[in-house]
Amino acid sequence: MFVLLKGATKEQAFMIGNEIAEAVTATNPKPVELKFEKVYLPCVLQTKKRYVGYMYKSLDQKDPVFHAKGIETVHRDGCPAILERSIKLLFETRDISQVKQFVQRQCGKVLEAKASMQDLTFAKEYRGSSSYRPGTCIPALELTRRMMAYDRRLEPRAGERVPYVIVYGRPGVPLIQLVRRPLEVLQDPSLRLNATYYITKQILPPLQRIFQLIGVDVLSWYQEIPRVQKASCSTVAERKGTISQYFTTLHCPVCDELTQLGVCTSCRGEPQRVAITLHQDMRLWESQQDQLLQICRNCSGSVERQVLCVSLDCPVLYKLSRVNRQLSKVPYLRQLLEQF
Repeated sequence: MFVLLKGATKEQAFMIGNEIAEAVTATNPKPVELKFEKVYLPCVLQTKKRYVGYMYKSLDQKDPVFHAKGIETVHRDGCPAILERSIKLLFETRDISQVKQFVQRQCGKVLEAKASMQDLTFAKEYRGSSSYRPGTCIPALELTRRMMAYDRRLEPRAGERVPYVIVYGRPGVPLIQLVRRPLEVLQDPSLRLNATYYITKQILPPLQRIFQLIGVDVLSWYQEIPRVQKASCSTVAERKGTISQYFTTLHCPVCDELTQLGVCTSCRGEPQRVAITLHQDMRLWESQQDQLLQICRNCSGSVERQVLCVSLDCPVLYKLSRVNRQLSKVPYLRQLLEQF
């Protein structure tokens, strides 16, 4: 049971809460007792079993605890990071403009493929092949079928969570066919996370349910974000029909301006700066790769040879994948340097 105390401070809330508990306990025979549990300040109450707030269990408690129940921040099959940070910003600043800037900045990262795949990975429970009806379109079941077609020993145990992500595909393709294992995306440069799906179906709807209670339309924030997407300049031996394999980047690698010349006209007037900038970028990527591989070697205990890492809980795996994709640009950048 929740009791709303409009305008009350934390001290007043604890005092009134204890008085209510004592009064109700006194009017009932023993051993009936009303227990006063905690104070939420501030708090968002969607329904009786869906709420979130800063929790205080005692009057002496100085730092509140972020506590949520029934909303997406406590689910392991969604994208809770942006929702939790947005709610904390609202509680701490009471400034919607700061929340808006944060949400738009995070959506921009997803659109530009700068967000961590670890934050965009779902994990659904696999209930066993006999527990699903024929024709059921469940991501965990679909991935299990694909894995078992390769090796029947790869079937997960009943109750095990199967991680997956959603990638871009051809128009009209059913969503179930866009499901991929995270390792597939890490190993295949032609696969890109479906930013539109993540933003419109996973990130914004939970935010909308929270913020519409205070009259804020979160979905309109997304419409204000400029759409900037850069195609990869890396080449792939076997083309499978994605746009990034047929078009090279239209952005200058030095100043990021749009150009059809590889390096823009203004930067071509400073060949020394172009050479220094590109060499620094390549050296930085190589250094980052070497540092991450050293961490992997120390973790696996193998110094002489590289052991393939498959731990989806390891942040180094995702960092190494991003660096490797950056390094895939090196041949293209070296071709540009030959022009100077």
